[in-house]
Amino acid sequence: MESGHIIKQVLPGSIGEELELEPGDRVLEVNGERIEDVFDYRYLINDTYIEMTVLKKNGEVLLFEIDKYMDEDLGIEFESSLMDEYHSCTNKCIFCFIDQLPKGMRPTMYFKDDDSRLSFLQGNYITLTNMKDKDLDRIIRYKLSPINISVHTTNPELRCMMLHNRFAGKIMDQIQKLYEAETIMNGQIVLCKGVNDGKELEKTIQDLGGFLPFMESLSVVPVGISRHREGLYPLEPFDREDAKAVLKTIHTLQDQFMEEYGTHFVHASDEWYILAGESLPEEDNYDGYVQLENGVGMLRLQEREFHEALEEARFSESSKLFEKHCTIATGKLAGPFLKELVKDLNAVYPNIHVDVVEVTNDFFGPQITVSGLLTGQDIVAQLKNRTLGSELLLPVNVLRSGEDVLLDDMHINEIEKTLQVPVRIVQSNGNDLFDALVSQGIEINGIEGE
Repeated sequence: MESGHIIKQVLPGSIGEELELEPGDRVLEVNGERIEDVFDYRYLINDTYIEMTVLKKNGEVLLFEIDKYMDEDLGIEFESSLMDEYHSCTNKCIFCFIDQLPKGMRPTMYFKDDDSRLSFLQGNYITLTNMKDKDLDRIIRYKLSPINISVHTTNPELRCMMLHNRFAGKIMDQIQKLYEAETIMNGQIVLCKGVNDGKELEKTIQDLGGFLPFMESLSVVPVGISRHREGLYPLEPFDREDAKAVLKTIHTLQDQFMEEYGTHFVHASDEWYILAGESLPEEDNYDGYVQLENGVGMLRLQEREFHEALEEARFSESSKLFEKHCTIATGKLAGPFLKELVKDLNAVYPNIHVDVVEVTNDFFGPQITVSGLLTGQDIVAQLKNRTLGSELLLPVNVLRSGEDVLLDDMHINEIEKTLQVPVRIVQSNGNDLFDALVSQGIEINGIEGE
């Protein structure tokens, strides 16, 4: 097998185009060093002068001497974004959702990744159990950050049990090494009832808080429990009183961290507040939404953005002169929240009728209430006998990343065909939700909604 990394595309106007590089050429070395993966490549090209050895398609080997700006890219895309194979996970976590998938889904759905490179490129959370000392050393050498770490517990024995990995107990030593190198980190705890909650949760939060300021934030999310858990660890769902206890622990420690460090540090995901029946924290509590992608503050931010857009439209006369009927399909978790936003909308747009349908997750089980795990078949089955109006709005997180299909491989077009209604995908921000609700109104008195 030939060495080097195959170029897939050369961007127009780039340094790569100026060098007359072509798809099919292979990058062999940069500055005399062979490239293991994208980490090496990004680190080695980040200079004002580099030397790059390329094997052309015709077999000729060329050495390019390149003068450029420090952060200037070469405009080269490779066949693999990682420039390597994806690293699979060797853990057998008691809470792993992939182990809770039913049989018969697309094979790629069952692949478990725990690849440190995806932590930097895509924000994925990793356990560090699949990393060797040289991998940590490389992160430190290349000054890569932030790194997102799935900690779950700082109790070595308990972590080995939860991850079913005898190397999982080294987590504090690994974080200490990153801390000493001033590597920015974010942490995550997937909380399991009767396992790592209570006193264990309190200790884990306090332990990780000791790594401030380089451990910037920590989120606590409840375990997702599907109905496909035959032969797996017997996990129980949290109830309202459990959620209240979790929030009490987090809020108490937030006050301590704020007093000592000027940051709340630890954050509860939105699910805890909804399950506990408590109001979401004010915006200042989220420390700039540092854990937004982990479901921390997503609803509060969406609410603020929605109301800002609504306030701008409040004094528009056209808001009262067009009508519309549409349907939003969402999970049980966000349903009540969206219904409140619709009430606020109707105070300004009285002729817009929006049905918010909370879809029960029959595919994974009713304990799964987030919209991101809804399937096309559940949406179709529970909407097919309803009057949906001019369009059906679906949140973008029902789609697999970069595709127009849902988790069960149902395409958006199939939903449209079955339900006989256009489908509009709504981004997670409040502005896009507002725009989707007020657009395409029916003309009244000669004015049409825009």
